[in-house]
Amino acid sequence: MKKFLTFILLCLLLGCTYLYREEIVVFLVENLTNINKEITLDQKNQYYLDYNLSYVKPTNNFKAKNKTDLLNMYYTIINSGIDKFSFYCSKTYPDCIEDVLFLAEDEVTLSNINSFVHPYNSFTTLKTEYNKLNKVTLKIEKTYDEEKIKAIDKAVEQIIKNEIKDETNPREIIKIVHNYIINNTKYDKERADNNIIKYESNTAYGVLVEHYGLCGGYTDAMAIFLNYYNIPNFKVVSNNHIWNAIYLDDMWYHLDLTWDDPVITDGSDTLEYTFFLITTKELEELETNQHNFDRKVFKELDY
Repeated sequence: MKKFLTFILLCLLLGCTYLYREEIVVFLVENLTNINKEITLDQKNQYYLDYNLSYVKPTNNFKAKNKTDLLNMYYTIINSGIDKFSFYCSKTYPDCIEDVLFLAEDEVTLSNINSFVHPYNSFTTLKTEYNKLNKVTLKIEKTYDEEKIKAIDKAVEQIIKNEIKDETNPREIIKIVHNYIINNTKYDKERADNNIIKYESNTAYGVLVEHYGLCGGYTDAMAIFLNYYNIPNFKVVSNNHIWNAIYLDDMWYHLDLTWDDPVITDGSDTLEYTFFLITTKELEELETNQHNFDRKVFKELDY
């Protein structure tokens, strides 16, 4: 009888071990390897942007205690260029996993965060996983792979050599890039109107290599040049549009290459400066219905 009971208990123990194997393994790893020590993110690639922003800020705190912590952690992780990272929710933050899952589905907030990082660090897909011990893992699929980055960088190098040359004045550099992109890019009307995808026009690759663009492509292409010349900038996102914000002469300005490259009914090309380095007040006076941005997110432009 004793042997039978021992056998039953052993079976139950093995069954529980199998059933809760993930929790047991994580518990052992966390406690026996001292994984609960302070988590840091030291890995940052060359595209990391060290800006002092209002909406999100770099952080060294990777144990979330509130929603603001989560936002800053997501931003820091994405901005670093890393592909995978894990952090833990604090025991003092009981709603942490619930907020993580909400953030994982919040496309607007994730898009806002994406707008504050270098295009090469931006993502197309961000997967969120978690376990019962409040370990959260982010897996990031980048917008640009290494092959695309090499092709874009080659195009940028040629444009600098042939167009920008030895120019050092930031405003003039921006104007040269503005003009080059518009003069050498066609707005991808087939994709915009009918979702016919022939080009990667929503990226800088489409604009600088294939020479077809949508607003996301125009904006990324300009941002890559701005970052190359260390001109502070970020992307501004509305419900149906995206454009650049640029810091010059102690002020933030709007720059919208897409709207400065209008589609003409007869197919002819034109270049405008209506949206070239204008203030928020000037933007509002133009009364467009696609430039209504969230002032709480893009506080730098709220003046």
